[in-house]
Amino acid sequence: MKKAAIAWVSVGDRPALALWCAPLEGALFVVSGPGEQSAPGLADATGARVTLRGDHGGRIVTWPARVTRVTPGTEAWENAAPLVAAKRLNASGPTADLVTRWAADGCALTRLSPAGDPDAGDRLPDAALAEPPRGAPVVRVTRKPFRLHRVRRR
Repeated sequence: MKKAAIAWVSVGDRPALALWCAPLEGALFVVSGPGEQSAPGLADATGARVTLRGDHGGRIVTWPARVTRVTPGTEAWENAAPLVAAKRLNASGPTADLVTRWAADGCALTRLSPAGDPDAGDRLPDAALAEPPRGAPVVRVTRKPFRLHRVRRR
């Protein structure tokens, strides 16, 4: 878990989402909200299931997680938020500005801590558990390629 950068997190009966995370203090921290990734239901949840995958995409472990929202202004926020912000890739500006923006915009910093026995090794299912791709609003009909000059046919 300490090398994780992406975790598949499912809340309730919703499908799992790939979320950027930062490992810290034996838990995974996830930031979601305006200007950050979307994680519907995670900030208000009490539990979730976390799946970590290896370098080649294969599932290594799945574990139940206790979800705790870290509130701005608390000691937990002051300790965790700057460390998570420092690991945030492609962030614009200094770490302190990012932490301030998270607090001002109402972003949720959630802590996913292990809350039970993981499914690993022999406890993983033998089936692939593959699902068909979900529909997305970004799918559109493709146009014919643009051509600058007329193509003459003989």
